[in-house]
Amino acid sequence: MCGIVAYVGERTAYPILIKGLQRLEYRGYDSAGIALANGGIRVYKCKGRVKDLQALARDKEVGGSIGMGHTRWATHGEPSDANAHPHASERGIFHVVHNGIIENHAHLRRELVRRGYTFRSETDTEVLANLIEDTYLEQNVSAELAVRLALTRVVGAYGLVILCDREPGKLLAARKGSPLVIGVGEGEYFLASDAMPIIEYTDRVIYMNDEEVAVITPSALDLKDLYNDVKTPEIKTIKLSIANADKGEFPHFMLKEIHEQPFSVTDTFRGRVAADGDKIVLGGILDVMPRLVEARRVIIVACGTSWHAALVGEYLLEEYARVPVEVEYASEFRYRDPIVGEGDLVIAISQSGETADTLAAIRRVKGTGATCLGICNVAGSSISRETEAGVYTRAGIEIGVASTKAFTSQITVLAMMAFLLGSKRRVLDAAEYRALVSELTRVPEMIATVLEQEGRIKEIAELYKESPNALFLGRGILFPVALEGALKLKEISYIHAEGYPAAEMKHGPIALVDERMPVFAIATSDKLYDKTAGNIQEVKARGGKVIAIATRGNEEIRGLADQVIEIPPCHVALSPLLAVVPLQLFAYHVAVARGCNVDQPRNLAKSVTVE
Repeated sequence: MCGIVAYVGERTAYPILIKGLQRLEYRGYDSAGIALANGGIRVYKCKGRVKDLQALARDKEVGGSIGMGHTRWATHGEPSDANAHPHASERGIFHVVHNGIIENHAHLRRELVRRGYTFRSETDTEVLANLIEDTYLEQNVSAELAVRLALTRVVGAYGLVILCDREPGKLLAARKGSPLVIGVGEGEYFLASDAMPIIEYTDRVIYMNDEEVAVITPSALDLKDLYNDVKTPEIKTIKLSIANADKGEFPHFMLKEIHEQPFSVTDTFRGRVAADGDKIVLGGILDVMPRLVEARRVIIVACGTSWHAALVGEYLLEEYARVPVEVEYASEFRYRDPIVGEGDLVIAISQSGETADTLAAIRRVKGTGATCLGICNVAGSSISRETEAGVYTRAGIEIGVASTKAFTSQITVLAMMAFLLGSKRRVLDAAEYRALVSELTRVPEMIATVLEQEGRIKEIAELYKESPNALFLGRGILFPVALEGALKLKEISYIHAEGYPAAEMKHGPIALVDERMPVFAIATSDKLYDKTAGNIQEVKARGGKVIAIATRGNEEIRGLADQVIEIPPCHVALSPLLAVVPLQLFAYHVAVARGCNVDQPRNLAKSVTVE
């Protein structure tokens, strides 16, 4: 979950590293540091953000055309100057930046202590630096071989960039379970945890694979696996715009990304829905379509916001394709002994395509005979490479830690899959299929009308910004939206919030309702509206405050709720795409009113690439 950036070439490395860390800060912001090779290795690091690192390095020597940087999300050891990366080995021969977790670090640390090593930090990364140095000195080998030999003893995940003081002019990099991208320039190379810091300089990248080690100089890249087998790098062209990495006119990335949803949803179905709006073509799953049509069961694995999108997908696939669906927390699924086999379809959903638990869940079912699909946003990511087929969401870069446009794009993909499979499985007749596809193409303009109510939503946020708790209620396909609304509020405003199926409120949560408890009720005009309206009355009878998300034109709801936020009438299958937007905006404006750091909420990072 940490961010890594590195450079080797002819330019001055420092400004490239600082700019890269600023673009990676959504991956971690507990501490930051850089190492620059220029007649020795200089390290500047501190607790805090990249701006604190810049202040520390001001008026210091920052020359050199080789260097690496790191922004940290703490795992082993609290945020502190000592625990910040880069970490040096005891004699200073090696300096290391690391994303991941070394699971056997305690055993290795004890062994190194017995061999006379001392430690200045609490991190597993310093263990790695000393292990590599010990191998280098004890076996009298090259830095590359020392890295490869040391890593054969490591259990866990790592994305590593390494400088060796005794072998200047090169960077070493290694990857297992934690992403590393190499950007290819003219007489220069860039490394990073993802493509964000690279896109300004090159569109040619190499995605490192697990257990690969790279030795990089300005003029050459040598790639091997841990066992000395030479690998041929595959250079790919990425299509990202640097404009996506800028907030533009918005004060926060989260707000920008909420407002991008009419465009991101359009981009998700663009080219996949026929011009006349009567059919869907998903090229990424064409080769496995016969297996999908005949699937006996679907299992969806995901975490966090993606898990909520998966729950919406469960409703869609069961209702419109009539296939049984199970939605699993990837973090639990990976440690079970699940019954999965021939005829099952396993779908992994992840914004980054690097979520550690989701990736492990996919690996868990390989070899069982199940068909594995991926739904992710990042081309070339691990999940996209380790699944048989899949669909990119095309949501564009999402920098805000609290995911917004990724959620709606994931639901858009799941809706397209459900409608397509429903047609092919003859659950939907031609007229129903066309109607659903046509309605999907109208969603972006409907989201735009919801966004026009931001001023009203901001006023409601002011009313409830001091509330210590909140409830979110939904029924049917809108229950997962209640979960997502609660998660957004928790993530960025630090208000305790829970999402429930509306009928479950009577089985415990109603005890919490009082005049200080705002209750969001998603009460759109569908077949379950009357039931939800009854739940609203139960809340009001106990003094609770109700904010209703209701279909435009429903006058009855105004007599029931304290505040009403309207969404346009739409097909129930697509209502989550509209109903979630007011909840995103509410969470955002509450967090701003409370003075919270919206884009970088405490204790969180964007891509959870460690357990």
